[in-house]
Amino acid sequence: YQSVWYESFVYSALMRLITLIGLPGGGKSTVGRQLAKRIGARFVDSDAVLEERIGMPIRSFFEQHGEAASRDREEAVIDELTRSDGEQRIIATGGGAVLRPANRAHLHDRTTVIYLRSSPEELYRRLRHDTQRPLLQVVDPQAKLRELYEQRHPLYEEVAHYSVDTGRPSVASLVNMIMMQLEVAGLLPTAVQPSVLAPPRPG
Repeated sequence: YQSVWYESFVYSALMRLITLIGLPGGGKSTVGRQLAKRIGARFVDSDAVLEERIGMPIRSFFEQHGEAASRDREEAVIDELTRSDGEQRIIATGGGAVLRPANRAHLHDRTTVIYLRSSPEELYRRLRHDTQRPLLQVVDPQAKLRELYEQRHPLYEEVAHYSVDTGRPSVASLVNMIMMQLEVAGLLPTAVQPSVLAPPRPG
């Protein structure tokens, strides 16, 4: 009986908490906001929560206190956000959240994890003029993105329950793909009807 109760508890938590992971610029926040709207959930950006807690932009904290201190604060935020309290949440994580083993465990065991998979070349096209991401303020940001991909891609794959290639689809198409995967797995809230997954047929 206890085993059945525990499995039911974990499954219901996975239904309520969905996290998006992937490299910086992969669309986690943009897709997360739209996904939350579609299924009637609250959207939470873990980086925004982190900045609220530290009282400054992550870049400033990173420069003043170093990466280790930034990751410590991030780990506390991930632990908090992935605790089930009955609320339906879509959580967009920072690109480096998977570097800490504790974060990987919390994300995988407490939530349904979707990896938005993007190539370094695709990300460079999106981020080449971005000045807000500390790790990309280097001489060769494209080489840095390749390095980040090689380092983090295996960790994203390890943590994810589902993966979606971002490529060039629109945000709406990505959201549809994610919803189809969630519906097949039985992880969509009952209030969300399958008919929202496909556009109406002409005629």
